[in-house]
Amino acid sequence: MGIMNGNPKDEPMHYGEVIGTWAFIGANNGLISGYEAFINHAGDDELIKLLEDVIKIMKAENKALEQLLKDNGIAPPPTLPGRPKASAEEIPVGARFSDPEISAAVSLNVGQGLVSCSQVMGQCLREDIAMMFGKYIAERATFGLKLLRLNKEKGWIIPPPLHNE
Repeated sequence: MGIMNGNPKDEPMHYGEVIGTWAFIGANNGLISGYEAFINHAGDDELIKLLEDVIKIMKAENKALEQLLKDNGIAPPPTLPGRPKASAEEIPVGARFSDPEISAAVSLNVGQGLVSCSQVMGQCLREDIAMMFGKYIAERATFGLKLLRLNKEKGWIIPPPLHNE
């Protein structure tokens, strides 16, 4: 029986799986920190709720992926300290991110996250790791749809030229 036969959890991770997982955790850590700051700047309650929800999702992903790395003898990237809570009113208007700016940045991150997940998933030999990233794709797609609906409802989308023929 070959090294890649049997229970995937008994198979070693290859370097692509390791760096993809490690980098994904690091990116999530940066996004969590940034989104905590965005919560301090945001004024819209629905946007704040979406940010809080996606932070919980990313923390759960990181927990599972960090355990995967540890189980394979690899130290995960360091986490960033949590940001203190602040009120948007405490931040001067000219220095504060607006809700449309926050939503646009997060929308961009959703697209980037989908690409990152699919890249790691596509290079996986271990089915269990590929399935984890498949789940993360579904989570990001669901979150992205919620954010898209909010953007439309609030009028925060600046559409590209529309083709009406």
